[in-house]
Amino acid sequence: MHEGLLYDKRSDGKVRCRICPRLCIIAEGRLGVCKTRKNQEGKCYSLIYGKVCSVAVDPIEKKPLFHFNPGSLCLSLGTLGCNMRCKHCQNWQIAHADALEDGYQLQDLPPEKLPYISEKSNCQGVAWTYNEPTIWLEYALDGARACHANGLYTVFVTNGYITAEALDIIAPHLDAYRVDIKGFRPETYKFLAKINDVEPIFMAAEAAMHRYGCHVEIVTNVIPTVNDDEETLRNIAAWIAEKLGVKTPWHLTRFHPYLELSHLSSTPVATLENALRIAHEEGLQFAYIGNVPGHPAENTTCPGCRRVVIRRDGYSIGRMDVRDGHCAFCGEDLNIALAPKA
Repeated sequence: MHEGLLYDKRSDGKVRCRICPRLCIIAEGRLGVCKTRKNQEGKCYSLIYGKVCSVAVDPIEKKPLFHFNPGSLCLSLGTLGCNMRCKHCQNWQIAHADALEDGYQLQDLPPEKLPYISEKSNCQGVAWTYNEPTIWLEYALDGARACHANGLYTVFVTNGYITAEALDIIAPHLDAYRVDIKGFRPETYKFLAKINDVEPIFMAAEAAMHRYGCHVEIVTNVIPTVNDDEETLRNIAAWIAEKLGVKTPWHLTRFHPYLELSHLSSTPVATLENALRIAHEEGLQFAYIGNVPGHPAENTTCPGCRRVVIRRDGYSIGRMDVRDGHCAFCGEDLNIALAPKA
């Protein structure tokens, strides 16, 4: 076990975790909501430091990140646990797991080995993904430092449910912050993810970009009857445009029935195309349709000359007409990040 970075000791022997806005108060011998933080003898320990259950080499487009080192490969890491309980989680077998009961799935991978494995795998960076990396804070911090020391980029694929002080610890060591925005109203998040306060998610995304210089991209899995109404989609688009900027990519991905939402239908393509229309009406220059292979809205079109500058087929890039993050035809800024932080 590894002692946590952010927690308070209480006079009653309980501890208060300060990594995510749940601020779990954990009794002796018990776990927090994420099932990875344990109170042992009045101290808060992480049960997943240096422990992985999923390791893969992925194209960066799979995260999805379309404007961050396009065409590169990243070493993708996952462990157990999450601070949300999403009804439609695609990785529920690990995200909803208990680090004590399901720890047999875990293997050791010390942070100092990440650069070596990345190099051997022809990866240009490392992504903490598959489950929520916020609860992996201490390991992600040490791993990100090791990656930057060896010229590798770093990525958080996150639900964004993180405290300001935890973000202050990890964000200076992140190059990309790919965050899910599941809805706009608290009741949507309460239904989907069993959390009540959504403001920390939006504030963290804004801080990641403006305070810490992370490249930010937004994903919304558009779910029929849950978050596919015009008001929700327009509010998200307007927030992105106002708070993050019109060049911030927004990925509108198709939902497929799964887990507790198996009774719903897959998102109609027409619904996604309507969301794309809303994105453009709100001024967003880079909105994408995901999980619909072959759809033209998975390509990057220059907002200046309207030419396709990155042509994609799923996660593969067929052609890229980009020079130093700008359109090769007209010079328009495409908001494409090409290197890790110095």
